[in-house]
Amino acid sequence: MAIYKRAWRYLPAILCMLAIFIFSSRSGDQLDSVLPWVQKWLPWLTDFNPMHYVAFFILGLTVAFALGKLAGTWLGCLLNVAICTLYGITDEWHQAYVPMRSPDSLDLWHDAIGAGAASLLVLFGFFLNRGRNSRNYTGS
Repeated sequence: MAIYKRAWRYLPAILCMLAIFIFSSRSGDQLDSVLPWVQKWLPWLTDFNPMHYVAFFILGLTVAFALGKLAGTWLGCLLNVAICTLYGITDEWHQAYVPMRSPDSLDLWHDAIGAGAASLLVLFGFFLNRGRNSRNYTGS
């Protein structure tokens, strides 16, 4: 039964990967037609490049959730970034087959930065929690 509970922890990461895949499947024309609508709420947005940071930050959080306590270690942090970056590579490869889209190494770099930021945030949260739970903690 414990293995099923552990397997469910991967569901958010899989759903996030699915969402990234669906958005990556949109052609350049489709994305360009949506941009003016998005700019009503985010007027500073000139293209969807910043969304790489956001999507892979969220993916990094969901992978950290899947990793559980391991995400609170440096090894887990590196593993999280590696998983997200490998998925980013497959995403860029997939875009080579989408009309008016192409793979871009800069996009992959943005993906890795987003995942790295999420991993470090999770790691920092674990370190804070360990400090609060230690016997030497005298805070209120």
